[in-house]
Amino acid sequence: MIIKTIPVGITQTNCYIVGCKETKEGVVIDPGGHPQRIISALEESGLTIRYVLNTHCHFDHMGANAEIVAATDAPLALHPQEIPLLEARGGASLFGVHVQASPPPDIELEDGQTLTVGSLRFQVLYTPGHSPGSLTFYLEEEGAAFDGDLLFAMGVGRTDLPGGDWDTLLHSIRAVLFALPDETTVYPGHGPSTTIGREKRANPWVSR
Repeated sequence: MIIKTIPVGITQTNCYIVGCKETKEGVVIDPGGHPQRIISALEESGLTIRYVLNTHCHFDHMGANAEIVAATDAPLALHPQEIPLLEARGGASLFGVHVQASPPPDIELEDGQTLTVGSLRFQVLYTPGHSPGSLTFYLEEEGAAFDGDLLFAMGVGRTDLPGGDWDTLLHSIRAVLFALPDETTVYPGHGPSTTIGREKRANPWVSR
C-alpha cells in the first residue's frame, strides 16, 4: 500500500493519498486546502484516482474538493448527513475563512459499505460525534484506519462545533474504533499516526 501524507491549509490537516502498488489506483482522503500541492503529489505518485473521500465536511477537510475532483475526474464520496455542512462550505465563514464551494457528492456512503480500489478494500465505518456524518475508512488487510477528527494521538476531536456531541464521539471511539485490532495504525486528520492499542492504554480522554 502507498500512503502519502500532505499537511494542508491553515490547520495543517492531513490529506492522504492512498494507493494500490500493483494497479496504481488510489484515493484522495480529505483534500482540505492547498490544491496545487495535492495535485503535484498526485502527479508524482502516478496513481489513477478512483475516489475523492471526505471523512467529514468541516472546511479544513473539504476546502479543495472542487479542484481535486476537477483534476482527477473522480467521484466525490461522503456520508449524506454531511451534505448540509458541505453546502455551507464547511462552516468556513464561522472562522473568517473563504473556501471554494464543493460539488455535491456523487456517492452517498453508508456504514458497512466497501470501496474496492485495486487490491485495497476500504470499509466504511460510521463514526459520528465530531460531526453528524463522520466516517472512518478502514483497510483490514493493511491494518490501517483513516478516522478524520475522531481520535488523535493522545487526543480526540472537538465536539463544540454545530452537530458535535461528546457522548456520541466517545461511543464511536469505544464501540467502533476500539473494536479494531490493537495493532491497527490510525491515520488521523491532524498530527502523527498512532495505534488503537496505544490509545486504548494511554489516551487520557478515552482510556478506561
